[in-house]
Amino acid sequence: MNQYLQLLSPSYYSFRNRTRRVEPGAKLRTAALGLLGISVWAFTFYAFVKVLRYFQGIEFIGPLLATKLLSMIFLVFFGILIISNIITALSTYYLADELELLNHVPADPPALFFSRFTESLLESSWMVLFFGFPIFLAYGVVNASPLIYYLWFPLVLFFFLLIPGTIGASLTLFLVNLFPARRTREIMLFLALLIFIALYLMFRLLRPERLADPEAFQNLVSYFAAFRIPTESYHPYLWATNAVLPALNGWPGGNGFLSMGLLIFTGLAFLVLTMWLHQGLYRRGFSRSQEAKRSGYFRRTPLDYILSVVTLPFSPPTRAIFAKEVKFFFRDTTQWSQLFLLAALVTVYLYNFKAIPLSRAGMPTFYVQNLLAFLNLALAGFVLAALSARFVFPMVSMEGRAFWIIRSSPLSAKQVIWAKFGVMIFPLLILSEVLIIVSNHLLQVSLFMNYLSAITMFFMTFGIVGLALGVGSIYPRFHLENPAKIAAGYGGVVYMLISMAFIGVVVALEARPVYFYFMAYFRGIPITVEQWLGFSGFFIGAAALNVIAFILPIQLGIKSLEKIPLP
Repeated sequence: MNQYLQLLSPSYYSFRNRTRRVEPGAKLRTAALGLLGISVWAFTFYAFVKVLRYFQGIEFIGPLLATKLLSMIFLVFFGILIISNIITALSTYYLADELELLNHVPADPPALFFSRFTESLLESSWMVLFFGFPIFLAYGVVNASPLIYYLWFPLVLFFFLLIPGTIGASLTLFLVNLFPARRTREIMLFLALLIFIALYLMFRLLRPERLADPEAFQNLVSYFAAFRIPTESYHPYLWATNAVLPALNGWPGGNGFLSMGLLIFTGLAFLVLTMWLHQGLYRRGFSRSQEAKRSGYFRRTPLDYILSVVTLPFSPPTRAIFAKEVKFFFRDTTQWSQLFLLAALVTVYLYNFKAIPLSRAGMPTFYVQNLLAFLNLALAGFVLAALSARFVFPMVSMEGRAFWIIRSSPLSAKQVIWAKFGVMIFPLLILSEVLIIVSNHLLQVSLFMNYLSAITMFFMTFGIVGLALGVGSIYPRFHLENPAKIAAGYGGVVYMLISMAFIGVVVALEARPVYFYFMAYFRGIPITVEQWLGFSGFFIGAAALNVIAFILPIQLGIKSLEKIPLP
């Protein structure tokens, strides 16, 4: 235990020093982030309280809906945790900078394993804990649960988190020993396939579209059976559900204790098994992770030929930056491997539109189709903003401490920023248009809505990418190497807030003319040229806002980079 605490102490002191360090604006940033976190907690808590109280008002089926929702939450958490633990364990066990020192200290192997496992589990699970607690608190408040529930569900959540943590660590130990480090791309490809399969199975297990269509069931009994939580299933998310449910109304009882016992026994057994695997496989895997890749400096790849053709219209300095960014993206497996995850998410995103029961919405189908298409404009914008936060926002910070090389070179900050913009704008334009056009096709919207949403999304993509790159240049974090950590800082929060406000204002500006168009369509009244000219101000305002969001942040980012002093 003493060695375990000593191995964890550097991370603790590092965290403590970061919180104590006072920098210009640090208190303001901390207060802003704290306020944002409290707001997210409060909104999550309020939303679940409203939903659960609505369920309570539904006779017979209400408790079943609340139970089904809880099981779906645990299932989603389990899928996310498996993916997160695999990715985090790869970094914590094999790629962290401090491992060269830690692996040579005179510490017992179990202490080294448990210290690394603790850091990996905390780093991969904190988001689930953050969003999970207000959800479980909402369940307790709505059901007026006794004190035993508030002591019980943290234990359930802890042992539930332990199972995907051990599974992720074990899979990482196997994968690194199956593939040498020079074939890291194969490792990440395999991980990406696992991610895709996990997401697909998770989505198919949920099958939420069935519950929105009672007519799809043969009778009322089969419809109620779809809400039942199967007690005979051997899956941790069902154990967690069955452990929490009895405690909502009092003592957990026999079923609660049995499910809790299954969670504890499985979690501890997997932990011991993972420790044995660590002792037998870790040294060999770590040795492989230090192997250098074969040099390919004097070999032209197909990517080189493609880049030489694509970048012909640009000047030589811009071509060099463009090629460097593209090559860096494909060499960094943690970047391009996430494209598989992105493909899975896009598939699920588009499938949702196909599964919507439009004819049972209680309103005219034409109205529902176009209303969803207009709301999808904002939703697709939020998806694009999140992707830009992950891929575009960190681009300047990823230059790292070698940024002084660019500053001391003949290249200007303007050339560097616009080259980075050119690398990301084309793939994100394609993605955004695919989301809009395919979802509109599935919804079978009107021609007007098709053109309006496609054109709006085209210009909005420029604004979102410009915001991400500009704010990322204003708030660079050159000391970090992980893009996810770069985007999670103060600058990332500022970007997300500005981008969400930007998307909301653009959609709000177009809402009135769109509403007027469809009201005129339903009433059979033709729209005159004068009326269209009257509404043109809304579209001009949206276009002007897109241009400002596109140009202004990049210009401010360029000026900010030019002010950075050389070492």
